[in-house]
Amino acid sequence: MIGQAQAQVAHPDKLFIGGRWIPVEGSGRFTVTNPATEEAFGEVVAAGVPEVERAVAAARKAFDEGPWPRMSAAERATYMRALSEALQRRGAALDSAWISQVGVPIWMAQGSGAGTAGLLDYYAGLAEAYPFEDVRPSNGMMSKVAVVVREPVGVVAAIAPWNGPLASLLIKLAPALATGCTVILKPAPETPLEAFMLAEAAEEAGFPEGVINLLPADREASDLLVRHPGVDKVAFTGSTEVGLHIAQVCAGRMARFTMELGGKSAAIVLDDFEPEAMGPALAPMITLLCGQVCINFSRVLVPRARKDAYVESLAAAMAATSIGDPLDANTMMGPLAMARHHAKVSSYFDKGVAEGARIATGGRRPPSLNSGYYVEPTVFADATNDMAIAQEEIFGPVTAVIPYDSVEEAIAIANDSPFGLSGGVYTHDTDRAYGVARRIRTGHFTQNGRDFDLTNPFGGFKKSGVGREGGPEGIEPFTEVKTVFLPQAPGALA
Repeated sequence: MIGQAQAQVAHPDKLFIGGRWIPVEGSGRFTVTNPATEEAFGEVVAAGVPEVERAVAAARKAFDEGPWPRMSAAERATYMRALSEALQRRGAALDSAWISQVGVPIWMAQGSGAGTAGLLDYYAGLAEAYPFEDVRPSNGMMSKVAVVVREPVGVVAAIAPWNGPLASLLIKLAPALATGCTVILKPAPETPLEAFMLAEAAEEAGFPEGVINLLPADREASDLLVRHPGVDKVAFTGSTEVGLHIAQVCAGRMARFTMELGGKSAAIVLDDFEPEAMGPALAPMITLLCGQVCINFSRVLVPRARKDAYVESLAAAMAATSIGDPLDANTMMGPLAMARHHAKVSSYFDKGVAEGARIATGGRRPPSLNSGYYVEPTVFADATNDMAIAQEEIFGPVTAVIPYDSVEEAIAIANDSPFGLSGGVYTHDTDRAYGVARRIRTGHFTQNGRDFDLTNPFGGFKKSGVGREGGPEGIEPFTEVKTVFLPQAPGALA
């Protein structure tokens, strides 16, 4: 399967801008590397400044002059469903791309491409039912009726991270299309293949020119895209550091933005959840995608009275995680996605010990794997919440176990973080779980696991982001609200 993804990209040497595949002016290329073998298996073109200008101009023209924003929601939904079908036909190639570029185990990747395409169908249905026009009574001096209209925000730059390339693009693209926005897709340089397939599917679905544009770009070109006055909104998923920069740029020109950023999510284990059950239940919530998921549990808070038993259970379960070839059906955890990220994650092993924590399991490259960006699942014991391993986003299969003396203290520790993305509680009492959930300052919370469903809103408090993606709430950030005062309701709305 590895390598097939590159073969499925029809135009790796061109960009999809204004409804056509065009050559780039520069010679820039992005090399695509398999993190399980450290071998390059393909490359695609990189956009430069001229391509940014062309993409913004195409999206701007499509929004200002084209038919897309002026279509009915039902007409846009037809195109969106056609795009979903075209993507589903590429399902196997999309699965392969995720495995090849990120090292996702085959059990996790298989069927994900076609399944994620369903976001387009979901938002197509929402668009058809969404109240874009709401007639209300007016108490104004001159009017009897106020029509509150939600109109598309305009040209959207959709910027995706490398860990979940397709889902991160579609959760921006689908609601943007539903409202009538035009979109510039900016994938991460390390994982561009899904975006190329998405552009091919848009061409196949017959979208009007300029509605969907593809722009894999380096840092300079990406920064120009964010700063460009022709871009009305930036929808970004990625690191908090980059998100803060984008927010400052957007604020300087009053551009709209939504952001899903980092996390340092805490799992609070209550005293009714037995230690022997905790390890097997929690380990997969830490090692999923080799820990490269912003909502993974990177802090585990346990009752002090039995902290050693909880550490022993979690360490045993983490150590039992099968690591290796992503294409092996028995592999539960593959590699980290790239060399520089492997170096970053590995640096925390020495950092945690230097701060006084103890490595209960892991903390090194697996001895049996000499190539690939692999690390062992790692549990730090004897940790305190002021340590770097408890405050900084490591973004790997690493967690810090922190003891507490009371539920009140556990809640305080969980909230003592610059992040507020996710969290969880392990207890057999749903009432206790809900009570804890309401006191944790995060946008996402689960009892006895970590659930995720983009037909419901997702996003963070504090430095974990601004706005929400998913669910009906995911449409709102792609709209502007206009109030029209009239003496009576227009005929079409009467």
